Amino acid sequence: MPTFPPMTRAAGLDALSAFLAGPGGDYAAARNTDRGRAAPTTSALSPWLRRRLLTEEEVARAAIRALGERGAEKFVSEVFWRTYFKGHLETHPEAWSRYRAGRDAAHERLAAEPGLRRTYERVIAGRTGIDGFDDWALQLVEENWLHNHARMWFSSIWIFTLRLPWELGAEFFLRHLLDGDPASNTLSWRWVAGLHTRGKPYIARRDNIREFTDGRHDPAGLNEGATSLQEETPPREVPLASADPALEGPVALLLHLDDLHPESLPLGAARVTRVGGLIASAEEAAEPVRAAEAAAMADALERAAVHFGCPAGPVREGWTGDLPVVTAWAPVGPSADALPAGCRRIRRDWDERAWPLSNRGYSRLRGAIPKVMGS
Repeated sequence: MPTFPPMTRAAGLDALSAFLAGPGGDYAAARNTDRGRAAPTTSALSPWLRRRLLTEEEVARAAIRALGERGAEKFVSEVFWRTYFKGHLETHPEAWSRYRAGRDAAHERLAAEPGLRRTYERVIAGRTGIDGFDDWALQLVEENWLHNHARMWFSSIWIFTLRLPWELGAEFFLRHLLDGDPASNTLSWRWVAGLHTRGKPYIARRDNIREFTDGRHDPAGLNEGATSLQEETPPREVPLASADPALEGPVALLLHLDDLHPESLPLGAARVTRVGGLIASAEEAAEPVRAAEAAAMADALERAAVHFGCPAGPVREGWTGDLPVVTAWAPVGPSADALPAGCRRIRRDWDERAWPLSNRGYSRLRGAIPKVMGS
């Protein structure tokens, strides 16, 4: 994967245009093929989507305009997976808290079990001897990116062949991926493990890897007869929390890393007179990820200052000037945990339409895509 351009909205729009004008037309046929460090067969828009420098809605609608409804169908469905995972974690936040508790317990095991620690250290250094897997481990650390199909193979091998705690693998991804997202990352690892869709794990198979890497990788010794991981009970469902109504009059707008397109927020009659930026990276995040997030926030603050015609900068003591604070809804994760008390949290119409349909399996939301898109 080539080096990503800056984490700015302008760069994301350029990447979207290039994808739709070029490989977008072949997306459905080519998307499962991993070409390694060559040009990706996916859109590679996820780093901008993860921070909503580009919104899911504008990307999906742009694809339909460029490719037609039928030509864009598979790509739009994949965009909706991101929305689905966020909505599902909003209604199953215990999946996130279980991940963090399991991660901490796994680190205690690493400290207490030398054999497990040696295996883990070989894995993250790309020294297992498993063809393909080691390349993906190195690519992840060096480029902060992996093709989606490679992520599936990697996590399956991590869990079922190497028998490492899945939470350590999810942490490894969240540490290095430029598009690392609490919802997509946690629930994807749970899906591979057979916990999200209970009893249906994703098994990495040698012939599948050989086919979809064009013969570049042919790993032997994979555990292709594995069964799902087990948990006593699935994460319990909770009602989707309601957003706050929009305010009228002057407000301070708080930006966070889960929504950096303030120009399109549904602010109603509120008048933004100050903007603050709150950076709450995942505690696992490596320096390249933190640097990308700082650049994304700087870009959003610069655009917000121009759009609203007011001061915009990092959150500091007294930045609100005693104004009421409005912020975009922060999904479960570090941004939500870091929001100050008393914020008025508003939610985009896209999420209001899609998240209530995301509390079960993806098929429910997928069947409603035309309705969500048509609203």
